[in-house]
Amino acid sequence: MSFFINNGRIIFRFAVVLFVFSLFLPGFSLKNREIQDNENGIGGGSFNNEDISITLASLSGAYLSDAYLSDAYLSDASFEEASLDAQTVEAEAAVLEPESLSKTRVLLYDTYQVTQGENISTLAVNMGLNQGTIISVNKITNTRLLQIGKVLKIPNQDGVLHAVKSGDTLSSIAEKYKAEAEDIKIANELFSDTIRAGTDLFIPGAKLDWVSLQEINGDLFIWPVSGAITSPYGYRKDPFNNSRRQFHSGLDIRGGTGTPVKAAMSGRVSNTGYDPVFGNYVVINHHSGYRTLYGHLSVIRAKNGAFVGTGERIGDVGSTGLSTGPHLHFMVYKNGVTVNPRSLMK
Repeated sequence: MSFFINNGRIIFRFAVVLFVFSLFLPGFSLKNREIQDNENGIGGGSFNNEDISITLASLSGAYLSDAYLSDAYLSDASFEEASLDAQTVEAEAAVLEPESLSKTRVLLYDTYQVTQGENISTLAVNMGLNQGTIISVNKITNTRLLQIGKVLKIPNQDGVLHAVKSGDTLSSIAEKYKAEAEDIKIANELFSDTIRAGTDLFIPGAKLDWVSLQEINGDLFIWPVSGAITSPYGYRKDPFNNSRRQFHSGLDIRGGTGTPVKAAMSGRVSNTGYDPVFGNYVVINHHSGYRTLYGHLSVIRAKNGAFVGTGERIGDVGSTGLSTGPHLHFMVYKNGVTVNPRSLMK
């Protein structure tokens, strides 16, 4: 009897536990439970407990969707690697140019009429060309003399003209300008390597040398003295004999006695001394066949053989030699022949 009573108590207690359990967790199942609509906001459904253990290992080798690309999975190293990859792609893209853009083209010309306020510098910017290209193809010798209304030839590419001389060959011209002979043939529509003396060849990509550009733009020399020009380069009346006409081979620039005289361009002092006409003088050799002379100095401050920089003091203004008053006589020689200094001064 006691056996049945004890077993009944156990069964009763077990039933009570099950009843209480069912009150607090209705619809609970160890294997499967329903997800209510309000639990996830995207509709109900069911899942199995065994299906919700998603690990990084289970995702390896698969494409992750945006939902999985959270901060938990992306380290600083991965961001740096992605950034470097982007930079590499950008750098590679930056150096690539369509082959059609870099190919040499047949030379074509357009025309343009100069208007008020324009100069070679502004024209070059507006046309997308180098200054030397416009200067060379139009054979301009002094850009300061560019006049309103002048019609210029505007090429479709940068380059310079080369006047073919006797003995020139296509290969020697290409070597001189560091160009390709084939590019010269394409630009000028040549069908052989034969070229004739006296013709002009356009050298694509070539540039006017620095000295020539400075000469033509009038930027080669600085002013050796600041002052007014009292006598220009060219013919004038002889200041010591008004009845006689003479050629003045330099510029006379007014200055007070003792005013510093500066080297108009860097070079090496080749000669100093006294001359009955020029008085105390200094001569400086420069590059590209140029030589300058500074006369009527009161004091010589440069030594023979010394290198002087542009703007360095080489003497003082005076009135020595054949002179009517304190001034500087400034001369420029190009390959031994005098030229007008004013056209070469800034």
